[in-house]
Amino acid sequence: MPRVTPADRRERILDAAREEFAERGFAAARMEDVAKRVGISRAALYLAFDSKEALFRALVSEVITEMMPTLLPSDYGSLPAPALLRAFVKNAIKRIASPEMAFLPRLIVGEGRNFPELARFYHETAMICILGAIERLIAHGIARGEFACPDPKTAAQCVAGGIIFAALWRNVFEPVGAEPLNVDWMAENQAAMVLYGLTTG
Repeated sequence: MPRVTPADRRERILDAAREEFAERGFAAARMEDVAKRVGISRAALYLAFDSKEALFRALVSEVITEMMPTLLPSDYGSLPAPALLRAFVKNAIKRIASPEMAFLPRLIVGEGRNFPELARFYHETAMICILGAIERLIAHGIARGEFACPDPKTAAQCVAGGIIFAALWRNVFEPVGAEPLNVDWMAENQAAMVLYGLTTG
């Protein structure tokens, strides 16, 4: 195994943690197994992250930090809201349903009651971020006269529900024999239905 240098250690640790949590869940994941995947000692891992909980929090923060700029521009400017929302829904479904990300909602649904602090952190870090982005985008469309929506907050929850469904289907139901989800087809149709509801309301 190539020597792990300090410059790439954090990235390697988070990649290893992603693999460990995806395969074993939170409760069964072990710091020593993460260290083995990276090729460092357990002591070296604890110098970077002092607990499994800290490692999980860092991973969630990293995922959100990486993902959000790819889904929406930081400044909408004069961009039309329907085009922004269509792109957001399609890209979000594809990203969140991907194997390297879909384990997170599955893990929270499956183990959140046993680890409420982690569920709370995921809600405050990931869910509020995503819901807030959708709500602001809907408000942008209302301000431009492109959307008709009396309750952007609830509408944002409905949009997010379809996105999370795709992740859970692929990571919970497909492994036990459910029909494989056509992610591209679902993304296209989810976007179309959302826009229909917002533009004809």
